[in-house]
Amino acid sequence: MLKVINVVGARPNFMKMAPIIEAMNLHPDEIDHILLHTGQHYDEKMSESFFDDLGMPVPDINLGVGSGSHAEQTAAIMVEFEKVCRHEEPDLVIVVGDVNSTMACTITAKKMGISVAHVEAGLRSRDMAMPEEINRLCTDVLCDYLFTTDRIANENLRAEGVPQEKIFFVGNVMIDTLLKHRLLAEKMTLKDDWGLQTGKYATLTIHRPSNVDDPETLKGILDALQEISNEIPVIFPVHPRTRKMAEEYGLTDYFSRDLPVNGIWMTQPLGYLDFLHLNMHAAMVLTDSGGLQEETTVLRVPCITMRHNTERPITCEMGTNVIVGNRPEKILSAARNVLNGMVRPAMIPEKWDGNASQRIVDHLLAVFADNSFGCGAVN
Repeated sequence: MLKVINVVGARPNFMKMAPIIEAMNLHPDEIDHILLHTGQHYDEKMSESFFDDLGMPVPDINLGVGSGSHAEQTAAIMVEFEKVCRHEEPDLVIVVGDVNSTMACTITAKKMGISVAHVEAGLRSRDMAMPEEINRLCTDVLCDYLFTTDRIANENLRAEGVPQEKIFFVGNVMIDTLLKHRLLAEKMTLKDDWGLQTGKYATLTIHRPSNVDDPETLKGILDALQEISNEIPVIFPVHPRTRKMAEEYGLTDYFSRDLPVNGIWMTQPLGYLDFLHLNMHAAMVLTDSGGLQEETTVLRVPCITMRHNTERPITCEMGTNVIVGNRPEKILSAARNVLNGMVRPAMIPEKWDGNASQRIVDHLLAVFADNSFGCGAVN
């Protein structure tokens, strides 16, 4: 039997791991798997909401490392994860995404001679100022199995000298989760409860240091958003980091805590299903997130990404995503294009069909049956 430790560290990881666990559960006689939460990001209310929404089991192990500098957090995860690996003696560790937990658990497992699979491998922003880019590069160079979301990611890995037999194009596990929950999210009533009309509001997420850690940059973004909100409401489930910085810089006057006809409405963070429900009915999504670029492509909702680059260029080539940076005039121009109906049609990328997780599990079972870790080819 293949013994696996599945690692999550932050809420975006939950959405990627949930369908993998579901696919593994179809093979109880072949796979023994443990869910480990590093506790890198932990909010009791939000974590419980996400686990409930996604139908995920309560983690078998929670390292509870909490916050800290990148070095402190990475070191704490490595120390604690080593203890778990020594006790559990897994055949394989599966990591997802690009958070500190992804890199830390990869390094730890490899130093202990344990095989590692990276789900969502090969994504590249080419921006070394992003901690996530460093995590991606370090993780991919070490892993035995690199499961990719698209052919651009395959080419990135090949260009970096990764052997072709380590690369497996399986599709996008986040889209597995979206497609599974789409009908349920669509039937929810939050939009109606809040008096919102389909296609007559925008949703907003913003949390990256490049956008929120400088008061002038954040003020400029909020100026643009306020102007947009004069035409349609902007619903803002605020990230704790963003709330903290807005309060510190004295910018909270931009937000309303009562739902307006128009304006920027600050609400508490939402669960997965609630936010999916709002996004699928929105006129546009404004964000600096990575995963939302992919979700909006499948939902065919215009996405305005307030970053200077993206590790998910397929969402710009085929999907609804446009990269505008964080200058107010660029944000406004893109939003007005959407409001004026200037939206290009979206296509769904190859293998974003809800079956990526099953492809991953099928491959791992085939490798385990052959007792020959690391063999395979790009599909």
